[in-house]
Amino acid sequence: MAEDFAKAVDDGLRLSKRLYFGKDRAVAPPRSFPSMDRMGHSFLPAAPMVYAVIRDPAIVDNPDIPSYQPHVHGRCDPPALIPLQMNGIELQADCYMDTAIIQITGSWRVHCVMGSRSCDCRIAIPMGEQGSVLGCEVDDPRKSYRTSLITVEEKTKNGAEKQEQLDGGFLTSNIFTITIPQVDGGTTLSISMTWSQKLRYSAGNLTLNVPFTFPEYVIPAGKKMSKKEKIALNVNVGCAAEVLCKTTSHPLKESMRKPGKLSFIYESEVLSWSKTNLSFSYSVSSSQIFGGILLQSPPVDDDDQREMFCMYLYPGKEQGKVARKKIIFVVDISESMQGKALNDVKNVLSIAVSKLPPEDMFNVIAFNSEAFQFSESMELATEDAVERALQWINLNLIAGGGTDILLPLTKASEMLNDGGTGGSLPIIFLVTDGSVENERHICDVMRKNQTEKQSVHPRIYTFGIGTFCNHYFLRMLAMIGRGQYDAAYDLDSIEPRMQKLYKRATSTILVNIAVNAFDDLDEVKVYPSSIPDLSSESILTVSGRYRGDFPETVKARGLLANSDNTVLDLKVHQAKDIPLEKLFAKDQIEQLTAEAWSSENKQLVDMIKKMSTKTGVLSEYTQMVIFQSVDKVNESIKVQQSKKNAYEKMVAPKGDKMALLPFCGVGFGNLEATSDNTSLGTGERKPEAAEIIVKAASNCCGNLCSLCCCPCCIQVCLKINNQCAIVMTQLCTAFACFGCFDCCLDMCCNNQTGS
Repeated sequence: MAEDFAKAVDDGLRLSKRLYFGKDRAVAPPRSFPSMDRMGHSFLPAAPMVYAVIRDPAIVDNPDIPSYQPHVHGRCDPPALIPLQMNGIELQADCYMDTAIIQITGSWRVHCVMGSRSCDCRIAIPMGEQGSVLGCEVDDPRKSYRTSLITVEEKTKNGAEKQEQLDGGFLTSNIFTITIPQVDGGTTLSISMTWSQKLRYSAGNLTLNVPFTFPEYVIPAGKKMSKKEKIALNVNVGCAAEVLCKTTSHPLKESMRKPGKLSFIYESEVLSWSKTNLSFSYSVSSSQIFGGILLQSPPVDDDDQREMFCMYLYPGKEQGKVARKKIIFVVDISESMQGKALNDVKNVLSIAVSKLPPEDMFNVIAFNSEAFQFSESMELATEDAVERALQWINLNLIAGGGTDILLPLTKASEMLNDGGTGGSLPIIFLVTDGSVENERHICDVMRKNQTEKQSVHPRIYTFGIGTFCNHYFLRMLAMIGRGQYDAAYDLDSIEPRMQKLYKRATSTILVNIAVNAFDDLDEVKVYPSSIPDLSSESILTVSGRYRGDFPETVKARGLLANSDNTVLDLKVHQAKDIPLEKLFAKDQIEQLTAEAWSSENKQLVDMIKKMSTKTGVLSEYTQMVIFQSVDKVNESIKVQQSKKNAYEKMVAPKGDKMALLPFCGVGFGNLEATSDNTSLGTGERKPEAAEIIVKAASNCCGNLCSLCCCPCCIQVCLKINNQCAIVMTQLCTAFACFGCFDCCLDMCCNNQTGS
């Protein structure tokens, strides 16, 4: 899909050479465009972008300065995408603990379509780490659009399946697209898009990275065209600790400084748009582990009137000592893992094993329909053991066979339970790309293993590859084992994401975290239900709902890396200016979805639907729609009413039109694809030969005409003189006559033979 999008942008840029901006254009169109690599990465958006969807190349023209254009027959199939010129951009980033809420507001003009014609416009929203779209609003002089979420049941009830279906959804795991229908040429669109993303934590520093790199071809034409670029950045770490700014990519000016808070601003008239992503890093001044608890009352219109809370723990700067480990790598080597997926996993595994400290113990279990162990018991990470393990990995990790996850997990659990932990942290690191039928049974087995009397139960870290595995099963396993989960939905992200998860798993500094105050409350729901360990590579946040009263100070207990008990005093205070509901909606919805899948609880499903539609966070049970409002006078009133009754009615306000975007859930695994050993990137069914012939016959003229849209072909045709055109016409006619003569001769000969 990403490669098709990039190819469409490439076609659009070539088609945009037809545009004429006058002799006094301040910014000349680029004479050459960046070359498209194998995956088309150079044409994928690295900042919020808007594209004109061109199906009919004849409509491409400057709406202000119409020019003579050679008439083009046929249509672009698939449609070309012409990047729209951008007139202004504003970015606001609000950073809270480990999450940032990003809002970008910009102005784009449909500069490439005749004023008398219209086209669809595609909005592309590239997001940072673990981004989640929260909403998008679009205004033009006559109409306005806004996104909302609707449940599957309400979609059927309101007949949404019969509504207009628009293109959109996830282009890649971090690029979301939305299509706005029928925008007139020359129209200026004001667009506001909002999403949440995670901050990166490393060596005591938090880093925000927002895609903000704009290509040259979105610079508007004209000498007097104003180009304003504005960035506002706010930091709130949740406590009164000192916040220190480390690095910044843009010339931000500090506008406010308070204990635990910072604000920066940048605003300027520019000649060209930002050429680099917005990167901002800061640290919280503390050498030891510290944290707190934030409390907040729910909104008045919230169905769940229980109080909200958030517990957070910062690792501190001087927590270099990590726990000793007993780690078992459980790696899927079924046939579907063949190729780049397995090679990347082997690379990460080999590096991980080679860098293990000598005091750590390890083992490797490869599995398909069977399980293959590197060693019958845990081995110390000596030079000899590491060398043997690397050779074993190269010789035995070969793709083939089916998928059986229970057998290797059971072996790993038994191996870690035998002989106790010996002061080491037991870890199971599972990697798979498949789904199996007995996943709920596997969860039950791992729960029983966790109930055995041990000071530290085995931690389970899970990593899913592609869309065929059940990511909620893997998330549930991680929740059971107090570990963490991550995934790679495309081949290019397997190695970096797996490395990051492994680094978190092996950097644990505090385990068995417990908060006694939770037991003293009248009612409490914690997300996740078992508090994960604290790693030196990430901030730990736990959120939830409760009834009762928190004391002024809460004590959190845990085990340090040296097995010593420690007690942390966490101050409790009200979070008046931190939107807890928005910050943790995505995590809560995903964890609830895993619980709902595991327990098959319909009440949890209903709760997820309500949370999703209220917060705007996509889920497995909701789908995004676009409401189009033509009457802009009463629009603000209708928007407020529709938001207030978002879940109860789930219909467009009277007079508004509703269009449906594609479903964006990842699903609950694909047993058929797993049993067929379908590899990542080959999930689409290949058409049969007969289908190819029919499709080619129906689209041959359109494809031929779309090739004629190429400016090179147009220029060649314009240079042909009349005499040459006459000769070519006569030659084609002669060939046609010869073809008819051969056909008649064959028919006559066949008739004579038959008689």
